[in-house]
Amino acid sequence: MKFNIALLKGDGIGPEIVESACAVLDRIGEKYGHGFTYTPYLMGGCAIDACGEPLPQETIDGCLASDSVLLGAVGGPKWDSLPGHLRPEKGLLGIRAALGLYTNIRPARLYDSLAAESPLRADIAARGIDLVIFRELIGGIYFGERGRSGDGMTAYDTEKYSAYEIERIAHAAFRAARLRRGKVTSIDKANVLESSRLWRETVHRVAEQYPDVKCEDMLVDNAAMQLVKNPSQFDVVVTSNIFGDILSDEASQVTGSIGLLPSASVGDSTRGLYEPIHGSAPDIAGTGKANPIATILSAAMMLRYAFSLETEAKAIEAAVDAVLREGFRTADILGASHAAPLSCPEMTEKILERI
Repeated sequence: MKFNIALLKGDGIGPEIVESACAVLDRIGEKYGHGFTYTPYLMGGCAIDACGEPLPQETIDGCLASDSVLLGAVGGPKWDSLPGHLRPEKGLLGIRAALGLYTNIRPARLYDSLAAESPLRADIAARGIDLVIFRELIGGIYFGERGRSGDGMTAYDTEKYSAYEIERIAHAAFRAARLRRGKVTSIDKANVLESSRLWRETVHRVAEQYPDVKCEDMLVDNAAMQLVKNPSQFDVVVTSNIFGDILSDEASQVTGSIGLLPSASVGDSTRGLYEPIHGSAPDIAGTGKANPIATILSAAMMLRYAFSLETEAKAIEAAVDAVLREGFRTADILGASHAAPLSCPEMTEKILERI
């Protein structure tokens, strides 16, 4: 089988980690008889430098014509002084909307071999962490009406959801729970926000269609505490755009490192956008210190969700697991290990050897 992948390498360490993921995909192609072709497009700060805008129309058209999209990371201090509509992050919001990617899937798993690197108490970490966050991606406060009024000293951003937007992300979460441990935790702020009250009502209505899945509600402030106190209670989490953004970063830290966690952004078609949840880390760009694992695991998610290649996805995940069990580490997950950290290319090569 042959697949056309649009590459959005982005800024900072983005090009390095995308190169690692493509090397892993090529090894999978060699082993299982698939062909992957890659077409690079500009998005983020590099697009601003080259074209004067964070998301050129050529990039949107190229992504729409592809079978799927692999993204590195965007942004950096270089562009922080630009107005909001020209910031690199605006390109990320724009490509999600252009591709209709309303579901962001962010798994968070604590590898047994990295349990000592979790900041949680040993007895809490020992219970295990294996959850997946379903974050609504193209609605809510990030896409609501915003602006400044009067003399510019009053600003506003609007949190707004329709029942339809909530229903489609809820269905995705409940379907996933059926394939996992059969539990959905819906996170909101229904004691204060009207948008959250609609969220809760709608999720309950969807839950009636999945009697085999347990559904519970949790307020977002409590959820932030529970992720630290008892993360093993969570299976599938479904929440709004802003809450999902914050909680998934918290989940990444209790599992040891943000450099390990992939994500998938999907909509109604098989095409999706796959990226690590971490940022562009411009301070280590070009030094070889980047951890490629999150991007490599994002490529595995692409194989699973975009191309229905489950065996191939598991081969990548097993290779990553093996490398970590054998004690190989990049600098961000070195912890108390006395071994020298591997560079980005060296970690990539270790993973390639085990596929």
